[in-house]
Amino acid sequence: MCVYNIVDYGALRDSPVAATDAIAAAIEAASEAGGGTVYVPAGTFLTGAIQLRSNIELRLSPGAVLSFSTNPLDYPAVESRWEGVKRQVHSPCIYGAGLVNISITGSGTLDGNGAPWWDKHRNQPAELEFPRPTLIGFIGCRRVTIQDVTLINSPSWTVNPIGCSNVTIHNLSILNPADSPNTDGINPESCSGVRISNCNIDVGDDCIAIKAGTEDTQERVPCENITITGCTMLHGHGAVVLGSEMSGDIRNVTISNCVFKQTDRGIRMKSRRGRGGIIEDIRISNIVMEDVICPFTLNLYYFCGPRGKEKYVWDKSPYPITADTPCFRRIHYANITARKVHASAGFLYGLAEQYVSEITFTNVDISMAENAVSGAPDMMTGLEPMKGRGFYLGNVRDVQFNQVTIENHEGPAFYIENGEEVEFINCRSKNTAKPEKLVEQVTVEPVNGQG
Repeated sequence: MCVYNIVDYGALRDSPVAATDAIAAAIEAASEAGGGTVYVPAGTFLTGAIQLRSNIELRLSPGAVLSFSTNPLDYPAVESRWEGVKRQVHSPCIYGAGLVNISITGSGTLDGNGAPWWDKHRNQPAELEFPRPTLIGFIGCRRVTIQDVTLINSPSWTVNPIGCSNVTIHNLSILNPADSPNTDGINPESCSGVRISNCNIDVGDDCIAIKAGTEDTQERVPCENITITGCTMLHGHGAVVLGSEMSGDIRNVTISNCVFKQTDRGIRMKSRRGRGGIIEDIRISNIVMEDVICPFTLNLYYFCGPRGKEKYVWDKSPYPITADTPCFRRIHYANITARKVHASAGFLYGLAEQYVSEITFTNVDISMAENAVSGAPDMMTGLEPMKGRGFYLGNVRDVQFNQVTIENHEGPAFYIENGEEVEFINCRSKNTAKPEKLVEQVTVEPVNGQG
């Protein structure tokens, strides 16, 4: 296969002259030949949006930097999804739609130069005609590979395949400032057959978020058959998050052999009434967490997003079960250690009409922080901040805790509000400052339609 060096097509290294046209010419030449490798040598190359073609590998040499323009005019509008809904957005920095056999490889760097985009989002959102670019955004593509590159300063989400299949994401280093808005690391959306491995992710929002559209998404396409392994995740609001955009279903996901540090939440699943969809058949194992607010959350009263503050979302009275009622089931956690936990060992809260069900925790060891900071285990109307609490369960059914240890907590190790078939096997409370009974179980009836 031929190699097409962007310098041979007019790209100037370390120059203020954009290489956008030169890169496009190299991609065009490779495409006309049936495919090939477009090569970026060492040096910094300024560019606008890059549009790939089928059978193209974009390879960045060690020392190569593609530095993306901050001019919105360099990112023409394309049709994509934004927060689960189809609409016009600024083109991703690297974009492709309906392609086959595409790759981004090498030991170079993609720099999204996101600071001006973040400033506009924070201070002048009206100046953004369309939502900010993602750094890498592929739509409806098959056989996608992204590996070995370093991704920094993304304008918004960093890697966002939508409706893609057979996707390999391997050995990426993703670094966005901790305070940068909505700079998620890797967000597969309505994809099938995604393999994420050996990545280091340190970002300003969720490290990895699995999504499948909202109730406003016309086509309900699942995100399924996903593996995540060998990753290190730092900062961010969640290490691995499922939802809240999950109307098309999320299923068949394994998460293993990962380390989370200071990621607010560890494994987080979230949705609300009106979304519909199911999260099911999820396996999480061999995880180490440190300095998180809450290691495990399953929240069906999540209030962020359009219409999230309406009574229909926050009301704790049971509603009729319809196609718009979301469901979490068959979720299994095993061989997990969490240290320096602040708010709660875990927060599971189902709907009054649709309990979260078929959940297991096996060989889990949780230690609360010595100087725990009060905080909300998740975002739900009426939920008071917690500090150093054990597991807090509401509206759950068929839950088993087997060899679960909680250390240095306040109150009961397991507090259950409206629980059915909750089982404890060889569980224990350890070094508790104020000794309490291991389990406290209560039934709470709705009052005046507000719970």
